[in-house]
Amino acid sequence: MAELKVTYDQQGNAAYIYFEDPAQAGAPGSAVKTYPCDPIAVDGMINLDFDEEGRVIGIEILGARSKLPPYLLGTAERLDP
Repeated sequence: MAELKVTYDQQGNAAYIYFEDPAQAGAPGSAVKTYPCDPIAVDGMINLDFDEEGRVIGIEILGARSKLPPYLLGTAERLDP
């Protein structure tokens, strides 16, 4: 099974799950296209990032503490200053 990279900014309560090597893909925000999921349907803000070939390369989750399991956030790379 492939390992995913997860980063977490506790102060901003935002997490990013990489489906692609971040060293090759760049930082969050470098996607060619971002699709925002319906914030009412998901009760929050979740964005899917796509590369130039239309592949999902990552997921940005705002309000991460209420959307992701604690074990995932506990093992995520911290982005806090």
